[in-house]
Amino acid sequence: MSSFFFITKDIILDSFSFLSFQWVVIMAYKISDRCIECDSCRPLCPTGAINVGEGQYEIDPELCDRCENYEEPQCVIACPLSLPVPIQAKKGRFKAIEQRPTPSPNLFTNGRSAAFASAIVVWETCNLLAQRRSLAWQEVEDSKLVYQRSVNQGRGLIELSLSQPWEHDIEKPVVFDIDAVDIRAACLHLIYAAYATTLDNPWEQEFIINDQQIEAYLGLDKRKDLSKSTKLTLIKDLAQQPCLIKASINWFQQGRVLPFQLTDSRLWHLLEIQHHFQDDDIGCKHLVGLTFRVRAGLWAKYFLNRSSCKEGTAFYQYSHLPKSLLTTIMSVWQQHEGAARMMLWLLFKVRMGREQRITVPTLMRIAYGEEKVAQATSNRDDRKRLLRTFESDLEALNHYGLRPAFDPVTYPIEIQPLWSKLADLPEDPDEALEFWMNDANGDSRLTDASPRGKWNLLMNARILCFDLPQEWDEPLGEFEKRRRRGCNISHRDSLRKKKLPKPQGGLSSNEIVSARKRAGWSQRELAEKTGKSQSWIRDIENGRFQVKSSDQAILRKVLQID
Repeated sequence: MSSFFFITKDIILDSFSFLSFQWVVIMAYKISDRCIECDSCRPLCPTGAINVGEGQYEIDPELCDRCENYEEPQCVIACPLSLPVPIQAKKGRFKAIEQRPTPSPNLFTNGRSAAFASAIVVWETCNLLAQRRSLAWQEVEDSKLVYQRSVNQGRGLIELSLSQPWEHDIEKPVVFDIDAVDIRAACLHLIYAAYATTLDNPWEQEFIINDQQIEAYLGLDKRKDLSKSTKLTLIKDLAQQPCLIKASINWFQQGRVLPFQLTDSRLWHLLEIQHHFQDDDIGCKHLVGLTFRVRAGLWAKYFLNRSSCKEGTAFYQYSHLPKSLLTTIMSVWQQHEGAARMMLWLLFKVRMGREQRITVPTLMRIAYGEEKVAQATSNRDDRKRLLRTFESDLEALNHYGLRPAFDPVTYPIEIQPLWSKLADLPEDPDEALEFWMNDANGDSRLTDASPRGKWNLLMNARILCFDLPQEWDEPLGEFEKRRRRGCNISHRDSLRKKKLPKPQGGLSSNEIVSARKRAGWSQRELAEKTGKSQSWIRDIENGRFQVKSSDQAILRKVLQID
């Protein structure tokens, strides 16, 4: 008896995922050669799939549906020997049946970062995918939810909304739920923004990306605990989500850039999804790959137009996307969603420069939403939970290289997280013992309980900046150099012609020692005022390492060094 199968294309709707096509292999039944031809099964087959051919009973695979409307296949019940059995796909090497299209060149050719479009509409779309319900959504006509962001004190307006799924062959459109958005879709959005910078006219040209490239960008190729089908299902779901966002933009005139308007324009056009199958040894088809054809929306004509930017009639705004950001988001999105939100927000924030003073309430609203922060303000239990979560998320950022520099004035060491206080704990046992002895002999200890009113103090606290990892910092340094040379990234910056201050020279160890003694402070007192450890103060005064620019700013402020 030969083997048979057929494939059906089902539309599967899950309350936690998008409407998407999934290919399901439904195996037909076959009758063993041991059939005694009693004719008990043929009359009971609801689809008439059983017939007598060439002297033996056969099951037509085109008709057999495995009695999907019955609890058990009728032929199995009727057969006295239980001979009808489902066809099982064999494991082994597959035979390719088609050739995949050639994708666009890979990103991250240097292994660290790639350029990506960083216009405000891209930023706000990233915030939408990351923060979802936490944003201030507004209901307009027909119960449509929109998110609005004013630009330049109300002179411009960006309005984002969620459209229907891109599949057009469903009878009844399904209303897309904001809560169904996956934060990991922001990674695909950033990947699309990176590919858009590789094209001359991205609003007219398309790029092709396949599942193998996406796996490498997201680090899924190293996930041995996930099957191929699981990865493909996840990639297809995430790839569609950024393409469901529409933008309405009302932009104002800036110099030679004329005002323009866009209405319900998609951020990304998903032109096609190609499914690639392979046959196994018995002819069963298996989904083994996906290819996506994508084109940027009309927003790119105004914010990612290289030729018009040279003429001063459009913008060309870009920054650098660290590859480590994508893999980190894929790692922490469940346990530290707040950290993932802050990381995505900081990706665009640091484009404005390293020295960005960020208030704690701003970070909390980004990470948890306005509603949770308000609840924590009025409820003690919620406040405790949010504080623990916030300090844990800051620790996660610190672990992945985004180290916060606390303002010693508004964010003193008394209210800093314990992990920050212990960051400079020496690894040497003798030095560690000395560290804890000095701590025990002081007026206050690192392990002391937080002071009363810590929440109110945090609501006025600031973070001076984030010390960035190398793959974040190098492109940013090059960006700032261009700004200082006058080779500005966007035409808007060239119109302003800002005079940037010259960078301050580095502090020497002698200057720090002299300023400390002039103030009459010990090393321990200076450490408490700067939010650092005593061993760190001792090392910089001995000249063991060079002080970072962010730490120099703290020392200059505390020691009053001009």
